[in-house]
Amino acid sequence: MRVVCLFSGGKDSTYAAQWAMRKDYEVVLLNIRPEPYSMMFHHQNVKWTSLQAEALGLEYHYLEASEKNWAERLEKKIRALNADAVVSGAVASSYQKTRIDEIAKKLNIESYAPLWHADESVFWEMVKTMEIYITGVAAEGMTREMLGKRLTPDFKHPKYVHTFFEGGEAETFVADAELFKKRIAIEEWRITWDGIRGSAEIISARLIEKGKRD
Repeated sequence: MRVVCLFSGGKDSTYAAQWAMRKDYEVVLLNIRPEPYSMMFHHQNVKWTSLQAEALGLEYHYLEASEKNWAERLEKKIRALNADAVVSGAVASSYQKTRIDEIAKKLNIESYAPLWHADESVFWEMVKTMEIYITGVAAEGMTREMLGKRLTPDFKHPKYVHTFFEGGEAETFVADAELFKKRIAIEEWRITWDGIRGSAEIISARLIEKGKRD
């Protein structure tokens, strides 16, 4: 089965991609490059998703879209890629999942969301098995000091922040995971902070053999 995995480079879409790979599906990564501050799609460091695809050894495509035209453009792209199914990292956003399900229905293909309503144990399993960095924060209690830092098992969620950082409370980037053939070494960050929210932009990164130091 050929599946298109909607891929942002963050923890949830990386989990979804690996889920599909473990099913022995033919996985194609599709990154949607939205306008800044998109409420629908992750936009931090999307240019580095091609390096993640290389690390995973997967076919890669990207699609530029706006909040107004993303659904139409996504439908056309999935059709052009001859997919039998679409896979997303949706966790709790009914709006996001419903829109993707509607596109799949129009195309008469399956829609999978392996993280849908996942509990916190799955989050901590991600932290344990992936090298995850915080690349954006936009919620009370999420601080400048978190930007560009790796998520570790001793991370404490601020009050009212969703376990998976739903709704853009934080964004993440995965530098390594179980099915990565190589690891991404992040060499330089650019941190921006406006007093309320901030981002960590990857300036320089490269692939290295797993197990090697940066």
